Amino acid sequence: MSRPTPDLLSEALDSEGKKNYFPETVQSIRDSIIHHLMSFQGRDPERSGASDIYEALAYALRDIMVEKWIKTQKTFYAKKKKRVYYLSLEFLIGRSLGNAVINLGLYEEVKQAVEELGFSMEEIREQEEDAALGNGGLGRLAACFMDSIATLKIPAYGYGIRYEYGLFNQELINGY
Repeated sequence: MSRPTPDLLSEALDSEGKKNYFPETVQSIRDSIIHHLMSFQGRDPERSGASDIYEALAYALRDIMVEKWIKTQKTFYAKKKKRVYYLSLEFLIGRSLGNAVINLGLYEEVKQAVEELGFSMEEIREQEEDAALGNGGLGRLAACFMDSIATLKIPAYGYGIRYEYGLFNQELINGY
């Protein structure tokens, strides 16, 4: 027996797929950063440093991206879209925060929100370390493939194996 499940995401979004409960404005982004500083990190916003703001901003952006990702996945499933699954041992994607802000179309809003908290966007971006998910051309090529796939709006997932210092030392036993 299956029970009916409400479409909670649709109820929380307006007809254009935007949040009813969290508009993407300077004020809401700043408030989300402060919320994450206090609730996730246990930090006093008035005593927070650039690394604290970076982490809180990353959480705030993740909230926005996850909502959009879920909506996109629902659309793909509804339209029975095929997907590409790309497996690479390395993904040299570089730093993600700046790309995320630009791709969300929120650069000016985020920049102003960060400045209202007493930091420059450059200070915050400098807090991020390179993901370092590899050490060679294979990783750069994989990242370029994924960028191209995204630009072409092809539904895709990138899979990799996480390992330290670019030295592969992992065993798969019976598929695990």
